Amino acid sequence: MTIDDAIRDAAARLIASPTARLDAEVLLAHVCETNRTWLYTWGDRELMPAQQERFQTLIARRTQGLPVAYLVGAREFWGLSLETSPATLIPRPDTERLVEVALESAPMPKGELLDLGTGTGAIALAFASERPGWRVTGVDVSADAVALAQSNAERLAIANARFLKSDWFSALSGRRFDLIVSNPPYIADDDPHLLLDDVRFEPRSALVAGASGMSDLEWLTGQAPSYLTPGGWLWMEHGYAQAQQVREALSHRGFHNVGSRYDLAGHQRVSGGQWS
Repeated sequence: MTIDDAIRDAAARLIASPTARLDAEVLLAHVCETNRTWLYTWGDRELMPAQQERFQTLIARRTQGLPVAYLVGAREFWGLSLETSPATLIPRPDTERLVEVALESAPMPKGELLDLGTGTGAIALAFASERPGWRVTGVDVSADAVALAQSNAERLAIANARFLKSDWFSALSGRRFDLIVSNPPYIADDDPHLLLDDVRFEPRSALVAGASGMSDLEWLTGQAPSYLTPGGWLWMEHGYAQAQQVREALSHRGFHNVGSRYDLAGHQRVSGGQWS
């Protein structure tokens, strides 16, 4: 079987995926230990039997709904190749908007940023790579997530980011930050999106936040001022219909310059404010 044949047949099997051909290409590139450009160039090459067998195994698992990022153990975010695992959420392109907003709020060459619920370390590492003079701290309640994020930092040689095990702010007593960011759980516990293929394999604790999906967003809004420097910013990612509620919570707590930012789909996806 040639590379072109294998991709075509696999894409046909993955018809339920909206990115069937891309899934097939990424999985085959992983099996061949190469990149998608190489596959395009050498499409008439025949796969070795061991490569065919491994590829078919991965395709079978993908047809069962397992995320590609878990199957290959990696996902690109902000141009960084991050290792992934079922212990963390899969970094998504929409979350790059939170990184952009954080960078806009951090024009000074030095400062301290806190990433709450860091997972793979995606947000913290993206920010740290753009602001080498800043000290970046990422925390997560999952020890496995902390180990994964630290491994990503070391592999990418991003020296100004470190990761700690902490239940939100619990391990940060006495510390203050110029900028706090978070992509917390914000899905309601009865949301039908939890049944979608990729999502149903991700850790539920990193997705669900009570009956309305607002409990963690509201809690963080209430607690963050105790850990912000004067003039520091808090920015949080949230669901597409939660922006007004988040802004109201921020204003009620006493934040100023409260506002929301849009994602690529035109949804208000990130909201925050400044603590004076």
